[in-house]
Amino acid sequence: MSRQEFAIYLAVAVVVFLLGIGAGYAVMASGDPAAEQLIEMVKEGVFAGILDDTPAMIALKIFLNNLQACLVLFLGGATFGILTLFILISNGVVIGVFAGEILDRVGLSGLALGLIPHGIFELPALFISAALGLSLARSLLAELSGMGDAAADAARMGGLFLRIVVPLLALAAVIEAFITPALLQIVV
Repeated sequence: MSRQEFAIYLAVAVVVFLLGIGAGYAVMASGDPAAEQLIEMVKEGVFAGILDDTPAMIALKIFLNNLQACLVLFLGGATFGILTLFILISNGVVIGVFAGEILDRVGLSGLALGLIPHGIFELPALFISAALGLSLARSLLAELSGMGDAAADAARMGGLFLRIVVPLLALAAVIEAFITPALLQIVV
């Protein structure tokens, strides 16, 4: 995989994610009851299990949740990228709905303080994982046409995932558990 090819996959991941955010925000802004249902579902699923934990335990749970999502983005390439793209857009929709909710409650500064500190690490990890997944899909197609070795490519991509994505996710989780709550107390 060349750098140019990876940059294209990275750009596709960002665009698909942003489309999902736009769609989620539009659903929230329209007053569609599906947005409230989505918020409740996420709160009951993801947030319910961590709200009363220590910051260290919250960081670990956030890390593991995000690691799982990034692994699915990467390994979703084995579905010829279909799962990778679905996860990207659906995560974007969730972020868009929550962004609309947060904007209504604490405004733009609260949204920025709640997302930017950890997002500058978490979002690149997400996009790199998706780009690796799309690259894996390309490798599978190349192997099917007799022009590649998907297993060897996947091993190299797995090394990149471990060296780049995992540390970014760990840093993001620590910031989200320890620093973001303190920053949010400033605006809330």
